[in-house]
Amino acid sequence: MPHQYIKKILTSRVYEAAVETPLDEAPNLSGKLKNRVLLKREDLQPVFSFKIRGAYNKLANLTDDERARGVICASAGNHAQGLAMAASLMGVKATIVMPKPTPDIKVNAVKARGGKAVLHGDTFDEALAYALRQVEEKGYVFIHPYDDPYTIAGQGTIGMEILRQESGPINAIFIPVGGGGLAAGIAVYIKYLRPEIRIIAVESEESACLKAAMEAGERVVLPQVGIFADGIAVAQIGEHTFELCRQYVDEFITVSTDEICAAIKDIFDDTRSITEPAGATALAGLKKYVAREGIEGETLIAIDSGANMNFSRLRYVAERTDLGEKSEALLAVKLPERPGSFRQFCMTLGKRNVTEFNYRYADASTAHVFAGISIGKNGQGKDELLRDLQDNGFEVVDLSDDEMAKLHIRYMIGGQAREITNEVLYRFEFPERPGALLRFLNKFGQRYNVSMFHYRNHGAADGRVLVGMQVEPGEREALLKSMDELGYPYWEVTDNLAYKLFLR
Repeated sequence: MPHQYIKKILTSRVYEAAVETPLDEAPNLSGKLKNRVLLKREDLQPVFSFKIRGAYNKLANLTDDERARGVICASAGNHAQGLAMAASLMGVKATIVMPKPTPDIKVNAVKARGGKAVLHGDTFDEALAYALRQVEEKGYVFIHPYDDPYTIAGQGTIGMEILRQESGPINAIFIPVGGGGLAAGIAVYIKYLRPEIRIIAVESEESACLKAAMEAGERVVLPQVGIFADGIAVAQIGEHTFELCRQYVDEFITVSTDEICAAIKDIFDDTRSITEPAGATALAGLKKYVAREGIEGETLIAIDSGANMNFSRLRYVAERTDLGEKSEALLAVKLPERPGSFRQFCMTLGKRNVTEFNYRYADASTAHVFAGISIGKNGQGKDELLRDLQDNGFEVVDLSDDEMAKLHIRYMIGGQAREITNEVLYRFEFPERPGALLRFLNKFGQRYNVSMFHYRNHGAADGRVLVGMQVEPGEREALLKSMDELGYPYWEVTDNLAYKLFLR
């Protein structure tokens, strides 16, 4: 099988649409990590993503009859733009089915590149089902975003370029994984010619479908997929791609949202370009690998796979970067409610920088403070900070890894509602579409008192919502049934420590 793919990669017609992207050294990162770090700049493609390679190669290998029938796909991301451009260059009619909540910037990008954008359904699954119906009814050729040999081969040309651009020793290549087309194509080529190079697949913790498949020994469907790194938010690894990854990928690493945000900043610092979350995922894995292995003086390559970032997400990325770098700690500190206690707290911090301080008087004896404190590189100063605070008589809780505290509580500090009884707390992911909030309120607002509500738009397909409701114990079962009927993903967080300290 590798010979089949090597031939397809070597004969791919990607350069009729794509460009050979540079393999740039990242001097700041290299110095910080004590290794030679190179970035494969697929963010510099005409559609700001590697997807143009596979889409064009697939179209180039269709028959004349298939091209005459027109092509179709379901996508709200980089595949949509890649296919639209590829089809336009070949004079092929392309229909791109996108969910209705797709941001205008992506819809307009498809139209600008010659594709026909059709908005259908509220979710990707509904858009995909519609696209497949059009295949049956109108005879269009469906172009899969990753699970096709010609698409895989098109992405594999990146591996070919890397070996041409860097002839010296390479310790490892880090590749982001969603459906697996990019990793499969690069891995099969690299391992065929340079088997000593480690191929490391990197996934978001929220969508680690390859990790789940490798552990199960077969393809599995994730019950839920996080949407921050939307370019790799895939519930199931591809059939072709899984077989190739299982043979040629040496290991997989998962990274958190905060680690991806930190990697976005790292790339910006070295290139002055802003990559999308999926595009920075490989670098986040590279940094985690270096920290784990303690290696120095090696050449390491990360695939910067794309730069289609929604501008509105930059605020969220900036907020989470210091946590991803582990250079900031979020703490809940109990201060005695007496004159001079805040001064004593600041004196204990010494020269450490306070990045955030939230406080509101609660009672006559104690105050709970939500504080962000700079702690230096890689969290090395956190233990010393906690020890200093405890030695000076402060009760302190580390909230740096508490997702609810980072996403909601830090913006809601304002005192506790002591008159609220029977309050239960849930986190929801709302679809970002008109009427989603009203649908929720129609379901619950007339039956239960909504005692707390927090929502912030992060420029993603789903909104993160924190809801408190007053529910009598005997009504809990009915509440759960109603939430299941609503169909929005949810988690109960009534026992969350940050909530207990600051809001309950």
